[in-house]
Amino acid sequence: MNVRLQNALLRLDKGGPEQQAVEAGEIDAIIDYSSNYVILFPAARRALREVANRTPAANRESIANSVLAALPLTEYRLLLAGLEPVTLRSGDVLYEPGETIRHVYFPIDCAVSLLTVADNRALGAALVGYEGMIGISLVLGVDVSNVRARVQATGTAMRIEAARFHKAFLQCPLLQRELYRHAHAKLALARQAGACNSFHSAEMRLARWFLLTSDRVKAKEFILTQAFLAEMLGVRRVTVTNAAVRLQHRNLISYRRGKVRILNRRGLEAAACRCYSKNREPARH
Repeated sequence: MNVRLQNALLRLDKGGPEQQAVEAGEIDAIIDYSSNYVILFPAARRALREVANRTPAANRESIANSVLAALPLTEYRLLLAGLEPVTLRSGDVLYEPGETIRHVYFPIDCAVSLLTVADNRALGAALVGYEGMIGISLVLGVDVSNVRARVQATGTAMRIEAARFHKAFLQCPLLQRELYRHAHAKLALARQAGACNSFHSAEMRLARWFLLTSDRVKAKEFILTQAFLAEMLGVRRVTVTNAAVRLQHRNLISYRRGKVRILNRRGLEAAACRCYSKNREPARH
C-alpha cells in the first residue's frame, strides 16, 4: 500500500461509514482533495490494467482521465462500450449557450475553456482538462449548455453520446458522486474567477492562466494566442502583450508567436494571484 493511500486512510473517521466501507471492500478509490490526487486501491488498479489489456489501445487512453480512473470496474465497463477517442483541436467549439448537449467529453491531454457570453463578448470562467468532464450540466439534469465550450489546447478526449452517458450515469453511484463534486468545484472556480477578474492585475491573472493550462495539458510548453488570452481575461490584446513581456523580463516564461514555455514554475506561481493555489484542481505534474 503506497504512502498517499495510507495517509488518506488515517484521515478517515475511526469507525465511520467511510472506514467501514473500506474494510468491507466496497470502495475502490479515495479522492484526496487536500492534494487533488485520485488514489486507487491496489485491487482497483489491477482491475483497470486487466480491462486495458483486454480492450483496444484507443480505449486504454480513457484511464488517463481522473474521473474515469477512479471508477470501480463495474461502472467503468458501463461507460467503456460507448467511449470513443477523438482529437479536439484548438479553437473547436463543442457547445454554444442554449445548444442541446449531444456528447460528453472526458479530456485526456487537451484543455477546454468554459466561457460566459454576454453582448457578443465572452469571458473565461473555467478550464477543464484531464481532471474532469465537459457537459457537466447533464449531471444536474439540464441537457442545454449555458456556456461556450471551446478547445484551448489541442489533444485527445474520450467522447460518449449524451443519452448513453445519462443512462450509465443513473446506474453508477461512484460516478455520480465524483461528478457532483466536480460540478461543485467548477462552480467555485467560476465564482472565484469573477472576483479575480475584478480585483487582480492582468499580469497576475495571465500567470494564473498559464499555470492552469500547464496543469491540464501536463506540459510546460503549449500554444495560447494573444487574441485567445485577451478573450479569456476580458482585456485588450495590448494588455496581454505588456503582461507577457513583464513575465518574460522576470525570466518566468518565454512567449513567441503564441508558443508559451514555462521557465520557472515556482516563480510563476509566486507571480500569479492566490486564486491559483486556492482553487487548483488537478495535481501538479
